[in-house]
Amino acid sequence: MADNASNSQLELNQISVTLGGVPVVSDVSFALAEGEIGCLLGPSGCGKTTLLRTIAGFQAPSAGSIHIAGETMATEKQQTSPEHRRIGMVFQDLALFPHMNVRRNVAFGMRGTKKSVVSQRVDELLELVGLQSYANSYPHQLSGGQQQRVALIRAMAPRPPVLLLDEPFSSQDTERRVQLAHEVREILKHDGITAMLVTHDQYEAFAIADHIGVIKDGGLCQWDNAYDLYHKPQDRFVADFIGEGVFVCGNTLENNRIQTELGIIEGELSNRFEVGTQIELLVRPDDILHDDTSPTRATVIAKDFRGADHLYTLRMPGSTRLLCLAPSHHNHAVGEQFGVRLKLDHLMIFEQLRS
Repeated sequence: MADNASNSQLELNQISVTLGGVPVVSDVSFALAEGEIGCLLGPSGCGKTTLLRTIAGFQAPSAGSIHIAGETMATEKQQTSPEHRRIGMVFQDLALFPHMNVRRNVAFGMRGTKKSVVSQRVDELLELVGLQSYANSYPHQLSGGQQQRVALIRAMAPRPPVLLLDEPFSSQDTERRVQLAHEVREILKHDGITAMLVTHDQYEAFAIADHIGVIKDGGLCQWDNAYDLYHKPQDRFVADFIGEGVFVCGNTLENNRIQTELGIIEGELSNRFEVGTQIELLVRPDDILHDDTSPTRATVIAKDFRGADHLYTLRMPGSTRLLCLAPSHHNHAVGEQFGVRLKLDHLMIFEQLRS
């Protein structure tokens, strides 16, 4: 039945999933407009793949509803089968047909369509991904990246209302994953495809997605863009999971001030904490500036050379640990001290965890 209440291309309303009597996904809601790319991001076993399978129709929800292109596809009482959802899917293992050449692989999803329409669409997609000259090649004759693009355009060929990608870059190294994610985003945007990706790699998510949902223990912690997930995390898990950083202990003072080993920090606490509350302040590596003139000194306990920068792990005299991203011409040895200065553009504060 149609759902006229929403213009979203993909919408989940309070979806919960139970497997073998065990809750795996709890009360998840989000929406994607036509042409937007979303990503479910979280550690292994958090429920993100179960959510993707539920959207695809391989798993029924125990509560809530799923709507695709304005039609209700699943509730706890009724479920449209996967083949009738017309969803495109790119699997982790790509699942290309080894006995078919590239052209026939791409055309496979358009069975029942006029040959002239199929031929035109296949030509269009092969040109889009730069594989025209490989039309008659077989999957084993392609590189991993080329196989990835063939799997993607095969799923795109019938113009599905939603395309799902289940960790499609997991077989690639980190640098290649991000590069492929950028390429895939460009291809999807060119064709106006609405897509949802599952990954455990945040940099892959940053490269491809308009909206990212951070999943923990089957729940949606935050649905947001990459910038706000990094700079405005809504809870401690998101703050810790996204990017690099450390939690610096402190106490709240009067007049929106915080006492830490890095000094007194002023910021808008919005009366979230009573005076004297023990808090933890999230400090990113780019919040700590290398400053030889600073009286605040820290000792290098580890360093990671990253070409243009060093990522230093530092220890303050009172044992507070920090990360500092400094230009690599500031080359300090382990055990050396140098001056640091705190420059926070975003104040991210959480009540200290009770042990």
